[in-house]
Amino acid sequence: MPWKRWGPYLADRQWGTVREDTSSTGDAWSSFSHDQARWRAYRWGEDGLAGMSDDRLTLCLSVALWNGVDPILKERLFGLTNTEGNHGEDAKEYWFNVDATPTHSYLRWLYKYPLAAFPYVDLLERNRAASRTDYEYELIDTGVFADDRYVDVEVEYAKASAEDLLVAITVHNRSADEATVHVLPTLWFRNTWARGADDGAAPRRPVLTATTGGVIAARHDVLGHRWLSCDGAPELLFCDNETDPARVPGAPRTTEYPKDGIARHVVEGAATVNPARTGTKAAVHHVLTIPAHDSVTVRLRLTDTDPTAPGAAEPFGPGFDATLALRRAEADEFYDAITPPSVGPDVRAVFRQALAGMIWSKQFYDFDVGRWLDERGAHPGRGGHEPSRNREWFHMVNEQIISMPDTWEYPWFAAWDLAFHTIALDLVDPDFARGQLELMLDERYLHPNGQIPAYEWNFGDVNPPVHAWATVFTYTADRDRRGEGDIEFLKRAFHKLLLNFTWWLNRKDANGNNLFQGGFLGLDNIGVFDRSAALPTGGHLEQADGTAWMALYAQNMLELSLELAEHDPSYESFALKFLEHFLWIASSMDRLGDDTDDLWDDEDGFYYDVLRLPDGSARRLKVRSMVGLLPLCATTV
Repeated sequence: MPWKRWGPYLADRQWGTVREDTSSTGDAWSSFSHDQARWRAYRWGEDGLAGMSDDRLTLCLSVALWNGVDPILKERLFGLTNTEGNHGEDAKEYWFNVDATPTHSYLRWLYKYPLAAFPYVDLLERNRAASRTDYEYELIDTGVFADDRYVDVEVEYAKASAEDLLVAITVHNRSADEATVHVLPTLWFRNTWARGADDGAAPRRPVLTATTGGVIAARHDVLGHRWLSCDGAPELLFCDNETDPARVPGAPRTTEYPKDGIARHVVEGAATVNPARTGTKAAVHHVLTIPAHDSVTVRLRLTDTDPTAPGAAEPFGPGFDATLALRRAEADEFYDAITPPSVGPDVRAVFRQALAGMIWSKQFYDFDVGRWLDERGAHPGRGGHEPSRNREWFHMVNEQIISMPDTWEYPWFAAWDLAFHTIALDLVDPDFARGQLELMLDERYLHPNGQIPAYEWNFGDVNPPVHAWATVFTYTADRDRRGEGDIEFLKRAFHKLLLNFTWWLNRKDANGNNLFQGGFLGLDNIGVFDRSAALPTGGHLEQADGTAWMALYAQNMLELSLELAEHDPSYESFALKFLEHFLWIASSMDRLGDDTDDLWDDEDGFYYDVLRLPDGSARRLKVRSMVGLLPLCATTV
């Protein structure tokens, strides 16, 4: 859809992800750190503040900041890795996805930037020294926001058309003193040329160039031409989105002005930007002096028409502010239409911002697993023998817009999170929601054996099988809205879900007794053991939650069968099949008679995992957790 070609598809964090891991140990966090992200080109993605891009992450636009005292340019969010504190994988920043429409015709984002030096070292050292019983040491605990010594950076995007993006960046000085803040809207091409084309040919490098009137021209063989207009007469800075060879011994020198050139120029005054004003990364350098309790706005416009051409309209004429106001009003109208009229203003605000957060979580996810394995000598289909995660998933080619569980902590898809996302997304964008469900069942994702990929750290791990439940929900909601359901969607989903249901039966029921061992199942710290690893006792766990999820799965497939049977009687036999599956599973959880190895404990009135030992003996693990409550989910009317 043209209006969705440009959206908030740029990740909040690309560093520390599995895709960028070049280590032999699989330690992704350490392999590509926040510090390295300043000068090292990414391989499979990009990140930035308030990021926008096209739907292939070809051309990226975000905001960089400097308060005059920070040791580095603020180009991306900072946080701890999973070995650097008592709550690793934790962002030490404050930013908010405030507003969004499903076509991204209007987006608003807010970031709180201290005027004091950002306490990178303090946050790291204090959290690293903390014990497991200590509270986390957060940014607000450092005192950098004392006396309101900070600015609110508000970024708004509004589309005049599908290819005409208006940008307004307003910096609000919340302090009682005048403040100087450097604001650098940054435009760059994702570095896809360094890895070469699939056919071995060397792809042509795109280029950004300064033209007349403070305009940056962008040229790309596939994306075409774009122009970024800058209000006023700001300084234009250029470098290349290439790794700094001075920091990597033996690396080829592909440019004199690498990725950190703009940052070093601004912070250190170094001669590290291209005087020819051309490259693959460019920033529009504004130095704003903002009176106490006042604000200043910077305006830009990214279009597919040349603003310097004869007869071109003024980019920042009255139409700019009028379009911005119109898109804000349309966003108000959209949310008024979908918000229940009975709720009060506080609930309305929470409802709207929550859905805006879902829309901002749409990211372009690029990960060709086969190619990634090849680079490590680990592709089993091509003679690779090196150990590596995800070796069994070399068929996967991920290059779509996917709803992420968290664009900071988990900037990759997770199958069961995604299924839950579709429930919320159905309120604002039902077509996208159904498309996300079908995506995980596509041949590029679904394993040939029927397994749905779990998440980037281990596609072969197991998430709760809630895809059928989400399919029932989104289909029913769509049917109720339109008066008829999309039967073809339901058929496509049903056939793939049938493969996945069979995978569960064949792979996760060790003794063939309808008691399942799902493993991790998406829930942290709810069992006695690490349920993704081999048990220290040997044997296996018969999981109350894993078995309950399968009972629900059978119910959901029964519902789908009954709906399809209304249109095709051949599905009636599937309805009987899944009713039978449910009855077998339910009876296995609590067999007739008083058995001490059932998942159900009559005396406690609770479900427990059962540890089945190698000698065949068994015992209940009497830990009261979510494990024993999840059977309540297996309820279908």
